[in-house]
Amino acid sequence: MEILTFRAFTTPDADPRSGNPAGVVIDADALTPDEMVGIAAELGFSETAFLSAISGNAVTVRYFTPRAEIAFCGHATIASGVALARQGSAPLVTFSTRRGEVPVEVTPGAATLVAVDTTVDPLEPGQVSELLTALRLAPADLDPELPPAFVRGGNPHPILFVRPGVLDGLDHDDQAVLALQDREGWDGTVPVVERISAGHFASRNPFPRGGIREDPATGSAAAGLGYYLRAGGHISAPATIEVRQGAEVGHPSLISVEIPAHGRVRVTGTAAPVSS
Repeated sequence: MEILTFRAFTTPDADPRSGNPAGVVIDADALTPDEMVGIAAELGFSETAFLSAISGNAVTVRYFTPRAEIAFCGHATIASGVALARQGSAPLVTFSTRRGEVPVEVTPGAATLVAVDTTVDPLEPGQVSELLTALRLAPADLDPELPPAFVRGGNPHPILFVRPGVLDGLDHDDQAVLALQDREGWDGTVPVVERISAGHFASRNPFPRGGIREDPATGSAAAGLGYYLRAGGHISAPATIEVRQGAEVGHPSLISVEIPAHGRVRVTGTAAPVSS
């Protein structure tokens, strides 16, 4: 067994702080779930990926936060793809996850995952009200052109869109957000998104359920954003968007999302090794 750490969704300027740290455990076949959550807690990252049954073009993956197992994690998938490529895997690897099979194109420096099919539904008014309170936002802070929604894909994400200038001052109530996530079973982050331009977005993702205040880069939420934009007619597909995240917590990150006219969204990011 080998335990690696990577920074996923790094920025092109090679900033050593950039990207979301993730653990990648190679050859985790003999580990129990309790041991996996223990390793994830010791590493202390928002998620750690545990890879087993590795062959040339297939791998079984389980994802753990420091608190519990979750169904999927985008940035740990990108990190895992780069880790496998650096060990000589096939250029296309199928990740078998709790959310289904995820094809991942891998290279020693970057990876592209094909997100699972995602549904987009309106958020109930009561949920919007509770989220605003937990996030310490007001209804007037919301972007009237992009209504709140709930996306279900790799992970469940309630997503809110805010007017320009609101995102910088986000100061959510950790315990209130955690109570909502625990009650509703929201394993994913709570994305708060600002549209900068047609193809550029900024996002902040509170994630106390993952054991951290805010996630620096969230691949599953970025994929959900792509589905949301296409489903609501907010973008002309095919299109590629850029999501910037993490600067407020000291880990600036960059996520690229390819939105086809039909079918599954693709999420691309670079990754850099930290330690072994």
